[in-house]
Amino acid sequence: MAGISWFQECAAVKFFSLSMRLVFRLLVLSVVAGSLAAAQQAAPKPPMIPSGEMRKLTAHTYAIEDKDTTPGVPNVGFVVGSRGVLVIDTGMGPRNGKVVAAEAQKLAPGHQLYLVTTHVHPEHDLGAEAFPQQTKMIRSADQEKDIAQYGLSMANTFIARSTVNAELLTGANFRTADIHFDKSYDLDLGGVAVRILAMGPNHTRGDTAVWVPADRVLFSGDVAMKGLPSFASPDSSVKQWLASLQTFAALKPAIVVPSHGPIGDASYVTGYQSLLTTVRDRTAALKRQGKSLDEVTSTLTAELKPKYADTNRLAGAIRAAYAEAS
Repeated sequence: MAGISWFQECAAVKFFSLSMRLVFRLLVLSVVAGSLAAAQQAAPKPPMIPSGEMRKLTAHTYAIEDKDTTPGVPNVGFVVGSRGVLVIDTGMGPRNGKVVAAEAQKLAPGHQLYLVTTHVHPEHDLGAEAFPQQTKMIRSADQEKDIAQYGLSMANTFIARSTVNAELLTGANFRTADIHFDKSYDLDLGGVAVRILAMGPNHTRGDTAVWVPADRVLFSGDVAMKGLPSFASPDSSVKQWLASLQTFAALKPAIVVPSHGPIGDASYVTGYQSLLTTVRDRTAALKRQGKSLDEVTSTLTAELKPKYADTNRLAGAIRAAYAEAS
């Protein structure tokens, strides 16, 4: 370079090299920071029942609501009378079960605790052992059949999904029933009557629902929700599911508390009726045309996509409808 000494040139080159290294390091740090921020944003919420977030629904019913539809977190229900409190679902594993039991005891100090679960999947049932010893566990015959046949297989599936699930579920087990029933069980909590109904096979063979007639509140389990129905059992049946929805509709509930997602009303029931009737009728019609199950699934999923943004669960409903169609 003209007019620049060799030493000046070396210094300039060295300064340029240091500057470029600094820019590169800053760029790397920026990328790493961005990646960490994205990872933190993408990290799922742990499947924990929050304490201190009880919502009063009516004079006798309460819920800890799954507002964000967090995977592995159910809506937890409570029905309170003058002598007893019924808890509906436990959360995943003993840590969650302790939270739920403590909330029930705060809500109704000194009351007899009763516990029922909407079905025996881990986030609904496997916190039961953490409840006090004097708690009365209520189970339908169909729930007990599910436990006998499938045991902890679903829990093991959940454990394999994440370290958090493993921490919550390792060592968890089903609580033995104190009260057994077949089709329905009427419970008097002291001035508040509750009817517990065996509904399956819908989502599972052992689906149960809880009806509080004085308050017109229905705890519907997975049988009626905002999200699409999940045919999670080999026994799941469109015919039976529609019969269960007809039972719900006849109750004329004012409030419907589903297993997951926001608390709603009878539109959850009519919405499922409309969807499953369409699935049943269109599947049968396409099967009569000689279409295979794969063809029916593809056709019907495409037809329903404009109305239902997430159609991932439709395949299970179509499969059940195809098996039932003549």
